[in-house]
Amino acid sequence: MNNNWETIFREWSKPASDTEQEKCENAERMIRVAIKESDKLAKRTIDVFAQGSYRNNTNVRHDSDVDICVVCRDVFFSDFSNGLTAKSVGLVDSDYEYTQFKNEVEEALVAKFGRKTVTRGKKAFDIHANTYRVDADVVPCFEHRRYYLDSIGQNRYILGTELHPDNGGRIINWPDQHYKNGVAKNTATGNRFKYITRVLKRLRNEMVSKNIEAAKPIPSFLIECLIWNTTDEGFGHTEYTADVRYVLAHTFNSTITDDKCQEWGEVNELKYLFRYSQPWTREQAHLFLSSAWDYVDFQ
Repeated sequence: MNNNWETIFREWSKPASDTEQEKCENAERMIRVAIKESDKLAKRTIDVFAQGSYRNNTNVRHDSDVDICVVCRDVFFSDFSNGLTAKSVGLVDSDYEYTQFKNEVEEALVAKFGRKTVTRGKKAFDIHANTYRVDADVVPCFEHRRYYLDSIGQNRYILGTELHPDNGGRIINWPDQHYKNGVAKNTATGNRFKYITRVLKRLRNEMVSKNIEAAKPIPSFLIECLIWNTTDEGFGHTEYTADVRYVLAHTFNSTITDDKCQEWGEVNELKYLFRYSQPWTREQAHLFLSSAWDYVDFQ
């Protein structure tokens, strides 16, 4: 094995530089101001907050774009279990449509940043970077509520976010649960969870730069979730290379077949990692883990 990997891993484990962090904060602050200055959105109850790797402190140097969620709390989408329905929990339809909200967010962003700086995508708006701020993805969402009955038969719900892409469908996310669980995992592993997550994200980026096909379909979110599903005792070795070795071995062995990882969840613990319509497969994850092991020449 390359004797320099320990030095490389320790460098890769570091968070974004102070300059990059400042640019992330500038982007977040300006987007919040843009929403606040909109006359149309001023009528609504809206929260603006960072999510993704920037909020979770797993973003890596030179890859520090910001994911900003703009959530309207006046209207929400719902899912039900235990035989509950919209009627049984007392919900009524709203005349404020998600499409209208997204259009109003676009107007607010264009008014603040200029038309040339704002690109509308199917899911989010891209605010292009400059010398003052990093590139930002602004995601308009409604609140999402997953209703269920508690142990004494009372209606309860879990709070998330939901967006509807321009080309159809629905995407439900759980940013608060992801953040809380990530902090708990990091504490339980003596901060190694986030350190090693940054290492493997950087490793993946280097593999892509070397045109290694197995790394190309693997998003950073999936890497974070794979490491999340590694048992806590795999972290905290004297050397970072030992932590990386354990994580790669554990996740590789667990993704050989569906059986060992069928109960694995995302960091939020509210969505299965390899079921339903995820944009990745277990096979892709397994191939990446195998290629990563070979790339760092573990034996």
